[in-house]
Amino acid sequence: MNFADRVIKLNDYLLEQAASSMSDGGSQKSDGKPQPSALRHQPSRIPVSLKSVANLSNQLLRAGTSVGANNAEATSAISRADYKSKSYIALKEARESLYWIELLHRNKYIDDRQYESLHEDSEELVKIFVSRCKKLDEG
Repeated sequence: MNFADRVIKLNDYLLEQAASSMSDGGSQKSDGKPQPSALRHQPSRIPVSLKSVANLSNQLLRAGTSVGANNAEATSAISRADYKSKSYIALKEARESLYWIELLHRNKYIDDRQYESLHEDSEELVKIFVSRCKKLDEG
């Protein structure tokens, strides 16, 4: 749950940062005066960088929260096979989270400190699920 909480907060932070870097959204001229109504109601174009960070952070949000959801389902499994299946899905989602964290960092949406902290947490989850899945394969 803690990892999912961090991923949710990161998603909110990244979207807030990207949105604040955008202009006022087109409702005012650069001199601060309102634009005529016809111009104000035209659809605004969303900058590519905002789309990119929104897409990447959404993918991390989905994978990062799925880790905990699948772990919760594993603990309520109706059979050993169900437990094993959900555990493997949680492992896959933890590994996917690593991928999205890496992309966010490589594209400078998160800094080194954020990257190292999130990457470390995600790696720890991967280790936990690898260990669990190995035990399930042995038994």
